[in-house]
Amino acid sequence: MLWPMTSYQLAQVNIGRIVGPLDGPELSGFVAQLPEINALADNSPGFVWRMVDEDGADATGFRPDDSDGMLLINCSVWESVEALRAYVYHSDHLRVLSRRREWFHRMPEAHQALWWVPAGHRPSIAEAMERVALVRERGSGPEAFTFRDPYPAPTVTV
Repeated sequence: MLWPMTSYQLAQVNIGRIVGPLDGPELSGFVAQLPEINALADNSPGFVWRMVDEDGADATGFRPDDSDGMLLINCSVWESVEALRAYVYHSDHLRVLSRRREWFHRMPEAHQALWWVPAGHRPSIAEAMERVALVRERGSGPEAFTFRDPYPAPTVTV
């Protein structure tokens, strides 16, 4: 489905609980692929921005929940749902995604959210976690949705 052009971009967040410490053997395969997969995202059509921690390589230094030191966050901004979908499901990212159960515990509740942001906006960790909470509480809606039930970007009236 193609959405009309707007002055909005698509933000996405996904969170996951890792099966062991980042520097441990359980996560070595995941950590080894991060530079390649992040470069793939950075160079994908429609990519705008991704959250990085102080070292500037990725977001693995962030812990979005102070009570859960094993929870990681990934947040980025894209031009459209189609651009993000192409990266996630139709690029080499799928190879890594298919191995996620090796590195992340299955989460019983929603662990992903998509939402529209004004062009140029960069979501904070708190904002991203609020969007995950919205999907958990309400399901997909215009404020936060999933790939299965996307919503079009808001239209701008002049």
